[in-house]
Amino acid sequence: MSTADQPAAFGELLWTPGESLRLRSPLKRYLDWLPAQGVGPFPSYAEAWQWSVDHPAEFWETLWRYFNVRATTPYSAVLPDTTMPGAHWFPGATLNFAEHVFRAASDDRPALLFVEEGAEPVEISWAELRRQVAGLAATLRAWGVGPGDRVAAFLPNTPHAIIAQLATAAVGAVWSSCGPDFGTQGVLDRFAQIEPKIFVGVDGYRYGGKRIDRRSECMEARDALPTVEHTIWVDYQFPEGPGCAESIRWAEAVAGPETSHQELTFEPVPFEHPLWILYSSGTTGLPKGIVHGHGGILLEHYKAIAFHMGVEEGDRFFWYSSTSWMMWNVVLGSLLHGATAVLYDGSPAFPDVSGLWQLAEKTGATMLGTSAGYLMASQKADLHPGRDFDLSALRSIGSTGSPLPPTGFRWVYDAVGAGIWLNSLSGGTDVCTAFVGGNPLLPVYSGEIQCRALGCRVASWDAAGKPHIGSVGELVLTAPTPSMPVFFWNDPDGHKYHDAYFDVFPGVWRHGDWCTITERGGVIIHGRSDSTLNKQGVRMGSADIYEVVEKLPEIRESLVIGVELPDGGYWMPLFVHLAPDAVLDDALRARVAAAIRAELTPRHVPDELIEIPGVPHTRTGKRLEIPVKRLLTGADPADAVNLGTVDDPALIQWFIDYAGRRETGS
Repeated sequence: MSTADQPAAFGELLWTPGESLRLRSPLKRYLDWLPAQGVGPFPSYAEAWQWSVDHPAEFWETLWRYFNVRATTPYSAVLPDTTMPGAHWFPGATLNFAEHVFRAASDDRPALLFVEEGAEPVEISWAELRRQVAGLAATLRAWGVGPGDRVAAFLPNTPHAIIAQLATAAVGAVWSSCGPDFGTQGVLDRFAQIEPKIFVGVDGYRYGGKRIDRRSECMEARDALPTVEHTIWVDYQFPEGPGCAESIRWAEAVAGPETSHQELTFEPVPFEHPLWILYSSGTTGLPKGIVHGHGGILLEHYKAIAFHMGVEEGDRFFWYSSTSWMMWNVVLGSLLHGATAVLYDGSPAFPDVSGLWQLAEKTGATMLGTSAGYLMASQKADLHPGRDFDLSALRSIGSTGSPLPPTGFRWVYDAVGAGIWLNSLSGGTDVCTAFVGGNPLLPVYSGEIQCRALGCRVASWDAAGKPHIGSVGELVLTAPTPSMPVFFWNDPDGHKYHDAYFDVFPGVWRHGDWCTITERGGVIIHGRSDSTLNKQGVRMGSADIYEVVEKLPEIRESLVIGVELPDGGYWMPLFVHLAPDAVLDDALRARVAAAIRAELTPRHVPDELIEIPGVPHTRTGKRLEIPVKRLLTGADPADAVNLGTVDDPALIQWFIDYAGRRETGS
């Protein structure tokens, strides 16, 4: 019987790193460098990890020296206080993230490789990247944009976004981006909070073999942002169109003012000065603006992308993403290492489900990053990428967004290649990195992430706040890391930040994932422990869906949850309490889907609509998303919900009965 026919199980040994990969990996080179600095040697990765979390100031300072971080003014300390929240890193240091990106420039390889759906790859040299970033930075400075000002971009995953981000960082302004698949309200929920001075908009994007026109949505969003002083318009999909009123074209913006010399200079900013604003999913209201600093992201992306993804000079780093997802920021970070960042605007399943494998062949990618859902879809489609495509350049496959089940691990080694390094990782938008991830020095076991990342004191805690090995618990961090948010936007007293991570275990970061730390130091992620939706690797907020759906007169109230399925799939039902005389027929289902797709994104469309007699709430009026999710994943009702806190316990009984019917198929 072949391995493909055998049932997959957690903990099956699937891959052991070859000697050549081990010896040339950036992680091995760093560990070999440490003894000359008076640290180590470490006979095992586990011992190196333990040192990195026991001596965080020493560890992060070695990274500063190893990667030769360039500071305009020196730091006075590394980590004066480890208290969370409130830890501050490298006080006194001033630097610039974008400056370090261009330190990796080379005439020997392109900086960017861009593929528009259905087209051939286009290379952008480092010289051209520098020219356009310098011109746009000069334009921003001529407009009075400087440290602390916000630049908001409604852009797809094209070179325009990379160029605009680097120019924004170069002048010390703060970047924030949103993909053009978002509806107008979704854009405003994010950008209105940050009051941008500059808006960068686009006419559309490519998806599924079609040009998607977003001109009206883009202009509506821009016009609803009263703080915008200047707009840059990107003619991309509809260059024949009139463009956007009261804007300048992209070509003019990157050319720079005629009166200025286009030399690229970098504004030195404090280590914790805002680099960009990412967003939470918005489960309980408006998405929270998560602010990351120049220095924290610089050090974390030096470490994580080199040591735990194995990226180095000359690689071609391709991770399917949009500008709304933190993996876009990680792709940008690969430039720090002299890699070529591969960008793609289009559907991963175009012209069919093998789309990303075709792109890996076409671009010569050395790392292909995607979601667990895409890998499982490839398996279900009975693809054999290693047989059908030339993936000879491909060294590793990255998987994130949701847990990859053991069958997915097995499929990669059966269908892609026995020598591939499968790099499953987990982290979040909150820190723009992975807490747990790959390791080129360790084996790969099915269903298991290889290790806890250097510098990340990750543990699995039980409900009483006690660490344990080999049991499911809350994923926590008991010590700070530099890429934790410097603050949340519009959170002057820090209470939103505190409540997001530190309200359960004081002084300890609770991430919202269920995990198991294995005896060998690996990590198994079991899914979200909170109510955040996570469909196709993109975190989404239930509040966004409620806002759209409950505008329809037929919908009185609704409840959406996401359930990780045993086969690696993801089921996102929307339960609807109908208005009197309303009927849940095909016409209403179509209207709900159309409204969500128009105002949010196609990813927000639920997999199924189910009529319910009412939505259960706490006595303070909060919808009981987490208890319902637990019921539908098989939890004992007594453990899932305290009926004393429910406004109508009969509604909980409805979900208990529904879960039973679903389990038995009746």
